[in-house]
Amino acid sequence: MSAEYRPQEIEPKWQERWRDAGAFEIAAPEPGRPKHYVLEMLPYPSGRLHMGHVRNYTMGDVVSRFRRLQGDSVMHPMGWDSFGLPAENAAIERGADPREWTVSNIAAMRSQFQRLGLDYDWSREIASHEPDYYRWNQWFFLKFLEAGLAYRKQRGVHWCPSCNTVLANEQVEDGACYRCSTTVELRELEQWFFRTTRFQGELLDALDELPGWPEAMRKRQSHWIGRSEGANVRFAVQGAEAEIEVFTTRVDTIFGCTFVVIAPDHPLLDAMPIEPERRAEIDAFAARVAKDQVQDRGEEKDKEGLATGVSAVNPFTGEEVPVWVGNFVVKDYGTGAVMSVPGHDLRDNDFAKAYGLPIVPVICPPGGDEPEERFTEDGVLAGSGDFTGLASAEARQRMVEAGAAGGFADAAVQYRLRDWGISRQRFWGTPIPIIHCEACGPVPVPEEDLPVVLPERIELTGEASPLGRHEEFANAPCPKCGADARRDPDTMDTFVDSSWYFYRYLDPRNEEAPFSAEAVKDWMPVDLYIGGPEHAVGHLIYCRWWSRAMKEIGLAVPEEPVLRLIHHGMMTMATQSCPEHGWRYPEEVQDGKCRECGREVEVGDVIKMSKSKRNVIEPDALIQRFGADTLRLFVMFAAPPGKELDWSESGAEGMFRFLNRAWRMATREGLAEADRGAAPATPEGEKLETLLHQTIHRVTTDVRDRLHFNTGIAALMELTNALYAFAPIDEALPADAGPLRRAAEALTIMLSPYAPHAAEEIWERLGGVGLVAKASWPVADPARLVEDTKTLAVQVNGKMRGQVEVPAGASQEQAVEAARAVENIAAHLEGKQVVKVIHVPDRLLNLVVK
Repeated sequence: MSAEYRPQEIEPKWQERWRDAGAFEIAAPEPGRPKHYVLEMLPYPSGRLHMGHVRNYTMGDVVSRFRRLQGDSVMHPMGWDSFGLPAENAAIERGADPREWTVSNIAAMRSQFQRLGLDYDWSREIASHEPDYYRWNQWFFLKFLEAGLAYRKQRGVHWCPSCNTVLANEQVEDGACYRCSTTVELRELEQWFFRTTRFQGELLDALDELPGWPEAMRKRQSHWIGRSEGANVRFAVQGAEAEIEVFTTRVDTIFGCTFVVIAPDHPLLDAMPIEPERRAEIDAFAARVAKDQVQDRGEEKDKEGLATGVSAVNPFTGEEVPVWVGNFVVKDYGTGAVMSVPGHDLRDNDFAKAYGLPIVPVICPPGGDEPEERFTEDGVLAGSGDFTGLASAEARQRMVEAGAAGGFADAAVQYRLRDWGISRQRFWGTPIPIIHCEACGPVPVPEEDLPVVLPERIELTGEASPLGRHEEFANAPCPKCGADARRDPDTMDTFVDSSWYFYRYLDPRNEEAPFSAEAVKDWMPVDLYIGGPEHAVGHLIYCRWWSRAMKEIGLAVPEEPVLRLIHHGMMTMATQSCPEHGWRYPEEVQDGKCRECGREVEVGDVIKMSKSKRNVIEPDALIQRFGADTLRLFVMFAAPPGKELDWSESGAEGMFRFLNRAWRMATREGLAEADRGAAPATPEGEKLETLLHQTIHRVTTDVRDRLHFNTGIAALMELTNALYAFAPIDEALPADAGPLRRAAEALTIMLSPYAPHAAEEIWERLGGVGLVAKASWPVADPARLVEDTKTLAVQVNGKMRGQVEVPAGASQEQAVEAARAVENIAAHLEGKQVVKVIHVPDRLLNLVVK
């Protein structure tokens, strides 16, 4: 066996050993062992891994291996979020088949995962583009439809009039089509929805029961769900049998309401007595708003409006107020109408001044006698009839009661969360299992006919709903009456695939159900979920909703699918520029020099890695150069999980040097024959033994409790340095080799989650039994965790003058006496009087002298 560390030789060897042994496959939790389900977010098979992937998946692997060494039964599966636009776009642009493109990418990425030594249970592999997976998407759709959790209605979509197609959100760039740059419009189409609003209150309230989730993440979800308590108030429309209902959280300001604004496409406009000429203006205004505000009408900066010429009655004052349409009110958000109180709302105030509308302040600041314009906080009511003089909070309660008694207002709670539109006018997704019949309407496909399978070959041009033009697929008999009918031409949003996949991992070959109750009982919920923060809202809300929806249809699942959640920070790198060739991509630079001309590159600003900018670092070349273990150590050591990680080639080189040091020490001649049971025979051996147990404690708590992988690696580095100090590598093995042998074995086990290939090889050379992946994590001796001595930093007049070893918990008098015995400190005290002593026990001693 080579004495040198050669990762290119040992890494394939151990990957093959793990594969042959089925080392990471598990059927069910072993009796007497706690289960631990570790999961990283389902990856899209783009074809190549980059360093962000390496960081994300290595985190999960470190935890998975650590938990297995601690004696847990570990589930760590992998699969593919393989439906979606990129494959379809590749088919359009390259003439490729999306299925073949996807399968090829999966094979490439699976190979890269295996080269990294990730301990996945590949027997559970799934791919969402396979019929045996998306069959259950369709099954869930039908069950949700039966339970009232799925429905169909008109909704607005992004439409390119030039390409004559619906665009997904990611295909709209600055309000224009990504393909032809034509301005995108909003159009109304029939769409399928999941009723996410059914559980909106539960989704919000349960955030308080997720202490294992980052606080920032819970806040983002809370904001997205957006609970607001207030009142629905109804304004009667003059000259029509109609009412405008508004939701407000500040009904206490309603006596200052001087106009009402509704969405320019609100259906209530049809019932209003609007003059024909003005109606034409409103229609033109609505069309312009729909065209200009594709992204989000609710966030439009320039507030515009148009008077309808119609009035409504403020039910609290009995006064008429004009009705306007405005570009800042959205039909599908809330009631599609707002009451405007320009005295106490900044947006309304600006709008009123722009259009010459009246402003009536009715709220006095606390302690003030007069109402104050543009005051937006709670205060005391003025000019508000019977409610004058009441504090805002009390006034709101009484006003709602009065409105309910009068039949024109009710207490209400509103949420920002909308129902989830799942229809996509694309090919590469789950077909919606509905057949449209002229006589029967939308009819569900019978369960026994699932899955509705995508056609093998189809012409893809980029136009909307290609399935509808594929006659063999589209034509189908009505399941109710047998008449000729048409399949639904749309496919499901790919968030559907990722909302429940972690349940399918539990029972991936089940042909009778999406999963068994026994498997759920064994493994759910997920103990640790790892992924990027970009999925903080959509995916995580949808998967939480999906679990509740499954309970609604009678499946025995937990309401909350994930106990603990962590996000990795972005990968960044410094820009590199060649004096002759300008910007250089990572693959165009080697050893700090331009590959093309050999000139030194200049390092510039740090930017985020991005595929679109071609500035991502791919792992294959680094694995070939340093080995996968070095790469794993670097991405775990360079930054804590949630922080940005700056790519640094020198950082990778530093990890390679550390791994070489650990290798040389643990594989040194004679160490495998040393007596591992021999007690320390020297003070140095005792000190090493104590440090070993302190390191075990630090690494254990850093990984298990804090998920701070970088500090765990730092502790292993310190232990390695201590081994070199105890037994220099260029000297003979010391007679007191027992502590050294125990430390080398423990170091190897603790290193194995980070650098599993090197650890396996060291373990074998040390004479370890079986795989280190199946070993037992070392246990710290509590008696060794109590330090007998402490190192005090000693200052004289605030300047560091030395250090001193004192008994742990030493008194001030003991510390001063020990400090005076140190030559350098004594020199700075000579001939001077100590006038003050500052003592921080076990840490610091500062002697103030004159």
